[in-house]
Amino acid sequence: MNGEINEPSLTPVRIERPASGGGVGRLPDGRVVFVRHVLPGELVQVEITETTAKFSRADAIVVIESSPDRIAAPCVYARPGGCGGCDLQHANTGAQLQWKSTLVTEHLRRIAGVDWEVTIESALSPAHNSRTRLRCAVDEEGRLSLRAARSHDLVTIDGCWIADERFEAAFSTSWTGADEVELRAIGDGQPFAIVRRSTQRGTMFEICSLRGEPLEPSMQSRVAVRDHVYSVGPRSFWQSHRDAPELLLSSVVDFADVGAGDHVVDLFSGVGLFAIPLAQRVGSTGRVSAVESSPYAVRDARQNADGLRHLKVREWSVTPRSINDAVGSGDVVVLDPPRAGLAKGVGEALIRRAPRRVVYVSCDPATFARDVKILRAGGFELKQLRAFDLFPMTEHVELIGLLDNAL
Repeated sequence: MNGEINEPSLTPVRIERPASGGGVGRLPDGRVVFVRHVLPGELVQVEITETTAKFSRADAIVVIESSPDRIAAPCVYARPGGCGGCDLQHANTGAQLQWKSTLVTEHLRRIAGVDWEVTIESALSPAHNSRTRLRCAVDEEGRLSLRAARSHDLVTIDGCWIADERFEAAFSTSWTGADEVELRAIGDGQPFAIVRRSTQRGTMFEICSLRGEPLEPSMQSRVAVRDHVYSVGPRSFWQSHRDAPELLLSSVVDFADVGAGDHVVDLFSGVGLFAIPLAQRVGSTGRVSAVESSPYAVRDARQNADGLRHLKVREWSVTPRSINDAVGSGDVVVLDPPRAGLAKGVGEALIRRAPRRVVYVSCDPATFARDVKILRAGGFELKQLRAFDLFPMTEHVELIGLLDNAL
């Protein structure tokens, strides 16, 4: 990709700063362009892939002046026109962390009105083989594929550089007839696939081995985190980075800072990763309410909580109504919503219930900043923040924020 080629179809752009998915610069006519496969300061020749009334998108085809932080991407599919999963394989580790730090800091300043210089902490494991969940499409020949950036086009792959090495067998298996195959490896248990097919009766799911052989839908993986062993079913959420459960749990327990007799509400509680250690901390004189909408995760959480009578797991969606029912004044609230963040009205409902502390776990800096803005308007103050690089090679970051009720 390096060189001095100046094809008529390509346009020179100087990259000014990081942006979601790459970098931002200006076309010769002054219009803003968002470019993939670049680093700040680079001069590149780009190919326009999309144009709107306000901006364009492009791929960097030729690097004329490269950043000293540029490296050769370790994955053969991380290229213009290739897989859209990894945004930053062309950057060294330090540059990736700085890129993410800049974007998270900017999101907090611009959206939440918070000036906070964010430091991104590396995970313990290297990026290679660190991802324990991989969702794949299937091409016409039954081979696993990923999608090109901002496209439905398929890129057939023989493996994924950041995915768990135990997935290797799946890439030589024929998945003909499947619409989607999600590969999962939870703890040290048997890796498996969740296969989605469209039928005349609707969408069907099947749990299979990586060779495509049916497995029992009731199978359970067992994974130890600190001093507890969790049972996790194939349809229940579990963090995708192998280091995430330990890192997040440690920070959540530290930020929650609960003791005997405290009341805790764990929203979007999954299989009980946070709720169970918090229940152990508050003891029999305290109370923990875990709220989770997935029936699969609720079943697992109740099994994992066996013997903790002061931990109640409720199969509820997180809505203003469930907030009113679950959260009381002076409670400590832990929440770990999906990437979309809190649903409309949930932040305001939390404010009305007046918990003394909110510990917010997020995998999306923009929605995190949006929800922090809502909570700050209701009297909460962002007191502590940690950011972990649990999605290496991509633009995503895991955040944990501590907000205290100042009213």
